[in-house]
Amino acid sequence: MTASSGDLTIPFLWIGTLCLVLSEKIISVNAGHWDYAHATFYGDEKGVGTMDGACGYGDLFTQGYELATTALSTALFNDGSTCGACFEIICVDDPRWCIKGGGSITVTATNFCPPNYSKQYDNWCNPPLKHFDLTRPMFQKIAYSVAGIIPVRYRRASCTKRGGVKFEVGGNPSFLTVLVYNVGGAGAVIGVNIKGYKTDWIKMQRNWGQIWQTGANLVGRSLSFQVALSDGNWLQFNRVTDANWQFGRTYDGNINFR
Repeated sequence: MTASSGDLTIPFLWIGTLCLVLSEKIISVNAGHWDYAHATFYGDEKGVGTMDGACGYGDLFTQGYELATTALSTALFNDGSTCGACFEIICVDDPRWCIKGGGSITVTATNFCPPNYSKQYDNWCNPPLKHFDLTRPMFQKIAYSVAGIIPVRYRRASCTKRGGVKFEVGGNPSFLTVLVYNVGGAGAVIGVNIKGYKTDWIKMQRNWGQIWQTGANLVGRSLSFQVALSDGNWLQFNRVTDANWQFGRTYDGNINFR
């Protein structure tokens, strides 16, 4: 595991708890294992129709995700814990629709493709099927859009993000929420601790997607964070905000996972 440098002490209990959690959830990003799935697309060529969706992200363009995103079926979404993970995807086994020499695309999971139990068709996101609903521009990099749906192979990939991990603070003094985004490395956050100036580390709970919550009142205290990813790596972000932080604002952690 890796922690950032700084003058804040890393608590032993955090490390022990984190290891216990990760022992069941560690996913190796560099395993190189390819699996089979299918892919469709939504929106138009310019990305109109792209939504922030079920991971809690806001404007995907201003947050840096832009069009290189995907919604995941139930089998891949994992109740939101896969939000932020990156996937490398290639079109396979369909010479009619796969673009010859199209190579692969890498996308970030930012949304959920819900099951459809009401129709006989268009049920590609139903369990236990593994499915990616891509933005149209990303789909068209590997296949012709007239195909509608294509067979693909995929694997987890390392996320490459510009700048530091971002922390968007929301809620109110008695119910503080933090959206963690622009996360590199494994991308999928599975644990967050928060610390106010002169407080102990506080374990946050997942609210939904990549929004984390605590009932601790930390107004008027500078905020620090510890973030753990699905591959076992974690970082400590010291004094991300000053004491005058505001609800509704986003703060840069200045460092990122690789």
